[in-house]
Amino acid sequence: MNNRYSFVGGKQGSWRVIDVQSILGSSLELVERVNVVNDAITELPLDSSWVLQGFSSNIRYAVRDEINTLRAVQPVLNRSEALFAVLIPIKKSVQWWEMAQDERRAIFEEQSHHTAVGLEYLPGVARRLLHCRDIEQPFDFLTWFEFAPEHTKAFDELLLRMRASKEWEYVEREVEVRLERNDISLLLK
Repeated sequence: MNNRYSFVGGKQGSWRVIDVQSILGSSLELVERVNVVNDAITELPLDSSWVLQGFSSNIRYAVRDEINTLRAVQPVLNRSEALFAVLIPIKKSVQWWEMAQDERRAIFEEQSHHTAVGLEYLPGVARRLLHCRDIEQPFDFLTWFEFAPEHTKAFDELLLRMRASKEWEYVEREVEVRLERNDISLLLK
């Protein structure tokens, strides 16, 4: 499987856009749909407004015990019950990137408890973290979440807790793209 992913915002795609909201900094253009492609896209497809690209990489801030715990409870993506998704592109500040990795780890985990907080919402909320800073994208990270309707409140709580953490003091741009599967009305009947 290719480790590159493209999120294409436009008029086509398997996810219908509910809302696009700027949390910090400039937003993305509101589009009708998002298509998730497991590959790099070299040019903007017709009827599309934007493409965000990222790649899965090695885990950068977690230690072995945290990695093992996450892997034991992290659900797969594309579960049939996961009718909702949220794409959250994030750009961190220059100050964040000027720190050494151990300094970022201290803020990420020891002060913000990023992994521990995230674990509280598994397996209800599945996620994939993609990196994009190294491929000249407008964001540093793309986080993709999927969950069933009954986990929406828990997901919103997760976001509130993350955004209240020390780590989020280093976020300079964040956009939240809320989505639902195209066929959700048929599935809810």
